[in-house]
Amino acid sequence: MNVLIIEDSAPTRSLLVRALQSERMTVETATRLSTGLRQAMAERFDVIVLDLMLPDGDGLDLCRRLRAEGVPTPVLCLTARGDVGDRVWGLDAGADDYMKKPFALAELRARVRALARRQGLAPPKRLEAGAVRMDFTARRLERRGKEVPLTAREWAVLEALVAKRGRMVARTDLLDSIWHGIGRPESESLDVILSRLRRKLGEGEGCSIRTVRGEGFVFEVST
Repeated sequence: MNVLIIEDSAPTRSLLVRALQSERMTVETATRLSTGLRQAMAERFDVIVLDLMLPDGDGLDLCRRLRAEGVPTPVLCLTARGDVGDRVWGLDAGADDYMKKPFALAELRARVRALARRQGLAPPKRLEAGAVRMDFTARRLERRGKEVPLTAREWAVLEALVAKRGRMVARTDLLDSIWHGIGRPESESLDVILSRLRRKLGEGEGCSIRTVRGEGFVFEVST
């Protein structure tokens, strides 16, 4: 998971970086609205954590600019302003979530994970890759013109991977969102599902699921 933190306070920024890196997230930082806007426009992030009180402007202006430019990255706003009017204003400006300072780091991590799962979770309606055709609306998988049946959980894992095709989906995110647990039984079940999916998709048929050792999985389409 790749997170951009835009926060001018050095102690707060350092605390946020440590909190998110402890969850094995990749973190980049900016201290000003202008710098943060450039980074958010130039790179692809799963979540932006944004302080609203920045030296060169209001963080909500950054939200409005990103949405106007069609950047869909979820934004979690951090602010000392916590009344209902401020939250509504922030959400209307394009923010996705709002946390009032001070906050619990455990809740911050949970909200970042939730926003990242929400980002891009809808797979395309249809996907063709070589000999493989997927219809996610009808839940139909074909390989070389023949239907290949999938279980409900196999579909859930495939949809999560295809929604972020070309990008890594963390093992813990799959377990948390589909099994609602990250213990050994859930992890072993995921490994079984992935083995079945690889067999059903076929080897060298147009797409594959690559393992990033110790991290997660990437759905890749052959070119």
